[in-house]
Amino acid sequence: MQSKLHALPISALTLLTLCCSQQSQAGGIMLYEYATDNVGLANAGAAARAQGPSTIASNPAGLSYLDGTQISAGAQVLYGNLSFDRDSATTGTGSGSGKVLEPTPGASFFISHQLDEQWSVGFGSYGDFGLAANYDNGWSGRYFVQDDSLLGLSLVPSLAYRVNDEWSLGVGLKVMYAMLQEQTAINRAPFGLTDRADGQFKYEDNTWGYGANLGVIYAPQPGTRIGLTYTSKVDLDFEDRLDVKGDGPLLDRLNGLNTKLDMQVPQTATLSLYQQLDRQWALLATLNWQDWSQFGEISVDVDTSSTDAQSTTVDAQYKDTYQLALGAQYQATPQLLWNLGVAYDSTAVSDANRTFTVPMGASWRLATGATYALDRDTDLNLSWVMVWLGDMPIDQSKSLSGDRTSGQFDNAWIQALTGNMTWRF
Repeated sequence: MQSKLHALPISALTLLTLCCSQQSQAGGIMLYEYATDNVGLANAGAAARAQGPSTIASNPAGLSYLDGTQISAGAQVLYGNLSFDRDSATTGTGSGSGKVLEPTPGASFFISHQLDEQWSVGFGSYGDFGLAANYDNGWSGRYFVQDDSLLGLSLVPSLAYRVNDEWSLGVGLKVMYAMLQEQTAINRAPFGLTDRADGQFKYEDNTWGYGANLGVIYAPQPGTRIGLTYTSKVDLDFEDRLDVKGDGPLLDRLNGLNTKLDMQVPQTATLSLYQQLDRQWALLATLNWQDWSQFGEISVDVDTSSTDAQSTTVDAQYKDTYQLALGAQYQATPQLLWNLGVAYDSTAVSDANRTFTVPMGASWRLATGATYALDRDTDLNLSWVMVWLGDMPIDQSKSLSGDRTSGQFDNAWIQALTGNMTWRF
């Protein structure tokens, strides 16, 4: 493989790194929607509520507020409107994007167990990181991406300690299994000088990453809880041999090239308040920070089994994001609890730096849900959230071929419908 790499012209190396670096950005979204009752509150009060075993995901210290053994299992579907309309500045040929976001299922499982008056343990399995974008193969931006997805499944054993009536501490080991896949067309007729069919580049791998969740809850008085939680970054290291299709010596030399892609799931910090007003009403709030500025520093290494392997670093110009969420709970009857929430999330990327692999922007969340007690030990919850992204312009160009795709995603939105049940023993 080394002799083939040295035979490549510099344009081929540039083409390779451009394709791979865009792949690395495929996961630019951290999900609050992971099939729990938290969906109906738009994340408001998440680190302070401690109302079920799903607190493992939002603040492991909340385990100390759960009696006996509790199990929660949920399922959800994400769906939405995400389609790209090109404008007159687009130079590439091809069709429209099609429906980029297809209905995506999800699920979660949590279990908690109280060991004694001070110690509690738990385990959670949920997906809270990822993005899937599926464009039509022949669309005008196919040289930037056709299909790409990054999915992260978190497995989190957790431990909580109740210091006293006011303080609780929690820790969780976060083990993430991540799956990465991209398919991108390669322009074999740049500048229209020849008439050759597109080639295609595929990359696919899975890997494990590790981090930690740390949390504390302070309850200065009955009915008031303040929660603070921190999740560390998770390093994900992918490696695969490029699967390149198409005729020609250039593509033949790229095919099978071993490529490493490194990325980080951002670290986060969440501060939440839960305030019981009376027997029926409670108010909730959350301020959340995500360290996306570090995610933008993506390194791409081409392993040629030699000491002079090629490498490059791409700065995606990401910036840290913040969320402010406000919510309320209303105990309508002894069996029925209503949840309401609204939230605003800032964007990690400006209009000028937005890419087709990560079509994200600032968003508003509007959510509601209801929990119904089927009996003393069984709860059923149904929740819904609308995530409004609005218009998201994108203008991307290839430096070598000059291919340009310009336009915007119009009136983009995503919805999640969630159902889960909790059993207490």
